[in-house]
Amino acid sequence: MEQTEKSKVYAENRLLEKIKLCLSKKPLLSPTERKKFDHDFAISTSFHGIHNIVQNRSKIRKVLWLVVVLGSVSLVTWQIYSRLLNYFTWPTTTSIEVQYVEKMEFPAVTFCNLNRFQTDAVAKFGVIFFLWHIVSEVLHLRKITANSTGSTEATDFAASHQNFSIAEFIRNKGFYLDNSTLLDCDFFGKPCSPKDFGHVFTEYGNCFTFNHGETIQAKRKVSVSGRGLSLLFSVNQETFTDNPALGFVDAGIIFAIHSPKTVPQFDGLGLLSPVGMHTRVTIRQVKTVHQEYPWGECNPNIKLQNFSNYSTSGCLKECKAQHIKKQCGCVPFLLPGNGIECDLQKYFNCVSPVLDHIELKELCTVGTHNSSCPVSCEETEYPATISYSSFPSQKALKYLSNKLNQSRKYIRENLVKIEINYSDLNYKITQQQKAVSVPELLADLGGQLGLFCGASLITIIEIIEYLFTNFYWICIFFLLKIPEMTQWTPPPQNHLGNKNRIEEC
Repeated sequence: MEQTEKSKVYAENRLLEKIKLCLSKKPLLSPTERKKFDHDFAISTSFHGIHNIVQNRSKIRKVLWLVVVLGSVSLVTWQIYSRLLNYFTWPTTTSIEVQYVEKMEFPAVTFCNLNRFQTDAVAKFGVIFFLWHIVSEVLHLRKITANSTGSTEATDFAASHQNFSIAEFIRNKGFYLDNSTLLDCDFFGKPCSPKDFGHVFTEYGNCFTFNHGETIQAKRKVSVSGRGLSLLFSVNQETFTDNPALGFVDAGIIFAIHSPKTVPQFDGLGLLSPVGMHTRVTIRQVKTVHQEYPWGECNPNIKLQNFSNYSTSGCLKECKAQHIKKQCGCVPFLLPGNGIECDLQKYFNCVSPVLDHIELKELCTVGTHNSSCPVSCEETEYPATISYSSFPSQKALKYLSNKLNQSRKYIRENLVKIEINYSDLNYKITQQQKAVSVPELLADLGGQLGLFCGASLITIIEIIEYLFTNFYWICIFFLLKIPEMTQWTPPPQNHLGNKNRIEEC
């Protein structure tokens, strides 16, 4: 250890000796030469005003020009400080632009029946309502009173039916889409069928998405405003039912309009179309572009494992799935990810407590750049304007009754008419932009330097060169001349000679 320290000290001394040897070969300028160097810099620099201080013989003019130069330097320093201070607050502006196109991509639309289960399947299996509430907590927290009868039955059922797959039950015994539930389908004048819809699980059980990225045609487009998707549903209230005690008291279709690249989100965004009504939905396309941190809150580096495009809803699902898989060793079927599907016992013993822990500790958050799921850098939304009318009219009621071979009461209580179309063939881009870019900042700073001091980048280089040269001379002086002065000692005095001189006097 001591040898290592000695070697380091020896190496440092050798380096210092080499520097001294190199500097000793450089002659130290005399005070006259240094004064001439300063004078030459003052009269030749491109920094305006300095040569007026040096060359003027009148002391009054020198003082005036000195005040002017110092005042200009003070002003430019204040301006540069204010510009830099403003830049590092990361200001942004918002621009709104309307783009007109010949054809527009039609959004994805996901439809669900408000009555989620088949009547005959749940007639003797009422516990399914509470089981589904427990399972769907992973999408939307819905607390059930712990001492409720249904909750106790659900716990007992999960303990005695460990191999029961609620996913298969809902898929087979939930709402289905066929020619009996989708009576008519028309997209831009062309007929469509249940085959054009893709199945998806949501908190409403079985739902079906039109124009999803994974179904038939990759992208459907429309070229005329006012025309789009027209659907006629039959909710079959006798065939499908739900539990009013849990708040499901409506009859009709709930649907969500979203980008084909994202998953549907019904919580707070679902649109309702009740039975006996014609719902006309006019939509617009709005694209929003957010800046990355620190100007905005998006993070372009976040990629989702199970979705091709980033969205906050998809990110939240993946976040919950990762925590549940880590703690429980399984993945709920309503969440994305690969792994063993959680059975009912795991939902009660592990998944629900983990969800409470995630909520309590805020492990999956949305919004700011440092949250689990920040806002997306680009997102597409479809603001909707909805109007309703009674459906069908008296004359149409008779026509549909004969066509469908159903009673007028059945048609009034079960049929839902939905139309979705664009209001105009244009879309609005709302873009968050940097208020001050780096080139704009440099141009602003250069303008301030030029306005007050007539300076440029060349001037700054000149000043740096001048300061570096002076620093170099100071180094030579301190490394070479001062040690020589401190080591000098006066010669010894000849006491005998002095004594002789005194005697002679």
